[in-house]
Amino acid sequence: MTQIGMMLGIMALGVPVSAQWPAKTPGIPPTADGKPRLSAPPPRRPDGKPDFSGLWEHLNARTSAYYLKDIAFPWQPSAKALFEERKANNQKENPEGQCLPRGLPKADAFDIHKIVQTPELIVILYEYGTTFRQIFIDGRALPIDANPSWMGYSVGHWEGDTLVVESNGFNGKAWLSFEGVPISDALHLTERMRRRDFGHMDIELTIDDPKAYTKPWTTELHPELIPDTELIEFVCNENERDARHLVGK
Repeated sequence: MTQIGMMLGIMALGVPVSAQWPAKTPGIPPTADGKPRLSAPPPRRPDGKPDFSGLWEHLNARTSAYYLKDIAFPWQPSAKALFEERKANNQKENPEGQCLPRGLPKADAFDIHKIVQTPELIVILYEYGTTFRQIFIDGRALPIDANPSWMGYSVGHWEGDTLVVESNGFNGKAWLSFEGVPISDALHLTERMRRRDFGHMDIELTIDDPKAYTKPWTTELHPELIPDTELIEFVCNENERDARHLVGK
């Protein structure tokens, strides 16, 4: 494994679940032996909508979503060249190697994150970098001329039990994968989120970025609920000593 790969792998893994702040998650239906019954029906809010609240992680991200394997990217030539340059340069400029945010949608693909849902707003708290995201479900439209940001701006609406989230306003600095699959500031991200049962979520992602790709393309995430634990503070840049040792081509 390359030097940057070893460092980012350690950083990305963060704190193992066993070392998280222990807490008893209320409302989880138990099995006969008292363990969380994650196959139970999904919880619902008083208005009948599915409740996405809880602590989630894409537990298979180390081999799938984080690396975006087996996807035939419809490259724009400039984006393909940038991707090859990043790989050849040993991923030295990976934002994570500089303790910068992962951005979307990679944060949802790999970070432990906590969803807090209200009738008009969903807040997602990410452990890595102690950052956050807001999804407004109060009927507002996406901003037309947004101030560019790592996490973008998100609005959502319900289609039955599926929450459809549209996001724009990205700064284009984040990487879509560990290897350096790029996005630009033209990215329009669509997420179709469904809580399949109490412990599992299905998310279909559509990447529409005409500066980087010739047509929209899709991939999937399947986060799993992490019961009886809590987020802890994760400040990447505190006592950071690795970035100065990164070597490119």
